[in-house]
Amino acid sequence: MIVISVARQILIHRRKFGVRRIYPISTAKKGVGNCQGSFQTPIGRHQVIDKIGEGQPRMTVFKARNPEGIYRPGIDQADGDWILSRILRLGGCQTGYNHRGQVDSYHRYIYIHGTQDEAHLGTPASHGCIRMNNDDVIDLFSYVDVGERVYIRV
Repeated sequence: MIVISVARQILIHRRKFGVRRIYPISTAKKGVGNCQGSFQTPIGRHQVIDKIGEGQPRMTVFKARNPEGIYRPGIDQADGDWILSRILRLGGCQTGYNHRGQVDSYHRYIYIHGTQDEAHLGTPASHGCIRMNNDDVIDLFSYVDVGERVYIRV
């Protein structure tokens, strides 16, 4: 199970016998909220719907969930919400809250992913997704299964 604490800006990866690892993260700069177009991080119960990027090099750039090359610091545009290294795509589990209609996390393309902006991990800075250090997201990716539960809390 993955537990994301927005208040603490951490991701806790739990296993059957306790905490496997705690990672610093960055959630949405605009806070929490489940509505489409809000640029906020959705809260509640989710699950990993898809794992994207297995075997791709560190710092692979993903556009529309497809690898598009390698991010080059100092050459590529530094701002924005780059999706790098790995993607864990989330889907909401609570109908009317984060699943279906205007609150559907899956259709909002909410991911756990690597970022070029590792310096701001620990503070809210994303456009709604959960950003991670690239080495950390690669590590987490290797231990997570499709269907794994994710709980995003304030």
